[in-house]
Amino acid sequence: MSQPQHRHSDSGTIPSMTSVQHELRDNTIIIVFGASGDLAKKKTFPALFGLYRDGYLPKDVKIIGYARTKMEEVDFHKRVTQYIKNPDEDQEVVAKIDEFKKISTYISGGYEDDASFENLESHLKVLESGRLSKERNRVFYLALPPSVFIPVAGRVKKLNYSEDGVNRIIVEKPFGKDLESSRKLLGSLKQYWTEDETFRIDHYLGKEMVKNILVLRFANIALSAAWDKNSISSVQITFKEEFGTEGRGGYFDEFGIIRDILQNHLLQVLTVLTMERPVSFAAEDIRDEKVKVLRAIPPIAKEHTLLGQYVAANGKPGYLDDNTVPPNSTCPTFAATTLWINNPRWEGVPFILKAGKAMNDAKVEVRIQFKDVTSGIFKDVARNELVLRIQPSESVYLKLNTKMPGLYTRAMPTEMDLTYKRRFADNKIPEAYEALILDALKGDHSNFVRQDELDYAWKIFTPILHWIEGKDGIAPKPSPYPYGSRGPNIDAFVRKYGYIRSSEGYTWPITTLRDLANL
Repeated sequence: MSQPQHRHSDSGTIPSMTSVQHELRDNTIIIVFGASGDLAKKKTFPALFGLYRDGYLPKDVKIIGYARTKMEEVDFHKRVTQYIKNPDEDQEVVAKIDEFKKISTYISGGYEDDASFENLESHLKVLESGRLSKERNRVFYLALPPSVFIPVAGRVKKLNYSEDGVNRIIVEKPFGKDLESSRKLLGSLKQYWTEDETFRIDHYLGKEMVKNILVLRFANIALSAAWDKNSISSVQITFKEEFGTEGRGGYFDEFGIIRDILQNHLLQVLTVLTMERPVSFAAEDIRDEKVKVLRAIPPIAKEHTLLGQYVAANGKPGYLDDNTVPPNSTCPTFAATTLWINNPRWEGVPFILKAGKAMNDAKVEVRIQFKDVTSGIFKDVARNELVLRIQPSESVYLKLNTKMPGLYTRAMPTEMDLTYKRRFADNKIPEAYEALILDALKGDHSNFVRQDELDYAWKIFTPILHWIEGKDGIAPKPSPYPYGSRGPNIDAFVRKYGYIRSSEGYTWPITTLRDLANL
């Protein structure tokens, strides 16, 4: 079967906004550590297949899965293709899956013994032996828990590092548990791998709507002119899941909702939302501006934080009913916290980050509420709001006031609606992991987290995390909220920071799963 067409920015596709350095176009092997785990089979391999299907992986690429689990190659192929979507049994996709299996092999081995990595090196050399070029590029993807990051990173550098090509290592979060552990982890990693070789993934930076924020802000004078403290009253960045820990409470209890969502995903969205215009779209120019934002944010205060833990309701079990959760755990499954950016553009504007499990719906969005219009000819006019729906169903809503049709002059709130699946019905929206793996192959760091970014992010969150864990006194007890609710007293919390809910009689357009199926 023919290989997919190898695409580059000069072959009719839209060129990247970022500069490309050392793009891996051929002679490349991608090694996925943790290949038997959930992350690899649900995200990494489906993303690699998506890139392969569309012709974006390097020419004649080979993929190696590596894990402790002993399994036959046929079982490995079944595992890594089970989450590839092909609901209509498209025969072209079926054929591509067969091709993908042929370029993918599996090696079983440990993570802390040299012999396993020597075995991997022998396998790498066999795959590379048939190539005419002396170039040997290798990309190592660590879909692993952080406890084995350093043993694997060290042995890969010692025993599998190519001296005849480009080497890159991709590392998944969590990057430590607080400032001290993060510095220790990243410092150890830096002993083996340079910053240019290291790609730290926060997959939210690969999401289409997050990447679109820069274009919305800096390519539209109508928005950029109002993007500051003079026009904006408050900003909310919300992450909601409809399900609880569902048997994964042991892992979750170790990290909690703040480490899992706020300190990385939502904080990354905040930096893109608030950074100054970069000099260019080059990676370091973008990341420099993000770091400037983080440096202007003081550590989170207790009085600006609301914690919750879901309890049984609506036939669903509570967090403490999960057998994998330690008895009497005070780990929050919901957190809302307010950050302040002490710089000329944003001084005084509250940025409210909210995340929770077992909520009333599932969504991730940014809600920007503007200030009231000058009082005078209009009374009780609803505030303008701009909502960026990151998932599900990428959308941009702008709530504004317009005259109600009729003989009387009466203002009413309505919305301008840009729902991607309607407006861009013929365009495929890539998965975040597809975008990020492609960026790593291109050598583009702009959507990856730099080491100093992590340092400043942990400085913001470490004091509140130590308070929650009782390291600075008695641990606070989170407020209970029913499974399937909006969280513990969230309306009063956001009102405290000047947010005014939409006027009575108005509801935001909601896209249901049924609606999505019909688009």
